[in-house]
Amino acid sequence: MTRLYADEQYPYPVVESLRSLGHHDVLTAKEAGKANQRIPDPEVLVFATIEQRALLTQNRKDFFRLHRDSPDHAGIIACTNDRD
Repeated sequence: MTRLYADEQYPYPVVESLRSLGHHDVLTAKEAGKANQRIPDPEVLVFATIEQRALLTQNRKDFFRLHRDSPDHAGIIACTNDRD
């Protein structure tokens, strides 16, 4: 089972699709009580790391930079937003 943490902007329909596959344990920022708090990106990554979850995000630029600065985490899965 893959443990994932979807940041606040990650599309919930994708979370639902991942869960429906049955191989992914996805925790959302809202479910974790972290929504609407303007938590800085480094703290989001720290939370995911503590929870031993790879981070799901569309914020590629900032989280790729964080990866370069702090590569000790459970993973970062950065996706683009392409409605097609």
